Amino acid sequence: PCRGASAVDLTQDAAPPQVPSTSCDGDSNLSMWIYVLLGNVLRGIGETPVQPLGISYIDDFASEENAALYVGCVQTISVVGPVFGYLLGSLCAKIYVDIGYVKMETITITPADARWVGAWWLGYLIAGIITLLSAIPFWFLPRSLPTSESRLPQNGTQEQTSFIKNSLHPKHKYQAEEHTNFLEMAKDFIPTLRTLLGHPVYLSYLCVTVIQLNSLIGMVTYKPKYIEQHFRQSASKANFLMGVINIPAVALGMFSGGLLMKRLKLNIMGAAKLAFGTSLIGYILSLFFFAMSCENAKVAGVTLPY
Repeated sequence: PCRGASAVDLTQDAAPPQVPSTSCDGDSNLSMWIYVLLGNVLRGIGETPVQPLGISYIDDFASEENAALYVGCVQTISVVGPVFGYLLGSLCAKIYVDIGYVKMETITITPADARWVGAWWLGYLIAGIITLLSAIPFWFLPRSLPTSESRLPQNGTQEQTSFIKNSLHPKHKYQAEEHTNFLEMAKDFIPTLRTLLGHPVYLSYLCVTVIQLNSLIGMVTYKPKYIEQHFRQSASKANFLMGVINIPAVALGMFSGGLLMKRLKLNIMGAAKLAFGTSLIGYILSLFFFAMSCENAKVAGVTLPY
């Protein structure tokens, strides 16, 4: 018998011993998702003007024979960026999430362990600093550049002048000094939108965009997880493979498209047909993914009985 232990009356009903719970009873701080939401909102506000305004800036002031090549270069760079993003994510996934707050010598799990959580927040911090630095040169760009005689509205081709039929303000395109208030923009929005939706070039561009995003989002979102599950790879290696294999092919295609338009000197309708045709072919070829088969992961209670 243990010394100092008091006798226990076994004839009385004793309360069951309190077993400490090993489950996670602490409440998670669910309000932290608001910061992630606000960060994505700010990121969207900063990224959105780059495509519509940047492409229009190049198209208005670049020479007609080089505009397509310049736009192709811009689109290529926008795709090359995710390559470095995947590589950065691969490096951050190898770093423990609480780096700087815990002693790494006490961490006994490795990135190959399913319980490992990488430093997902570190990539946002690094990319945010680089984005702030890259935004500085934009403050030195002029609002408008000198336009050659061939790019003036009165010297445009018949196809260019009829791109937006019955435009209410055709002179606004090359007058950056003219200020328009919000009420005037809202008043002209519905008629301009109706005109755009009735134009075949714009509708072709919408079809191309839908087809591209339909295939691209599925690949970017689910393919890394597919590599992890079916090929038994870590999250860092899956991101690395996505960055060095898939994205460069897309970048090469975009640059080749701009170079091809420059060589063939395609007009607006020719460019729309080229974009629609190549995207449709790529979409049809992606249907062969359904022919791929892979064994299901062995999970007790899901694919295997207990």
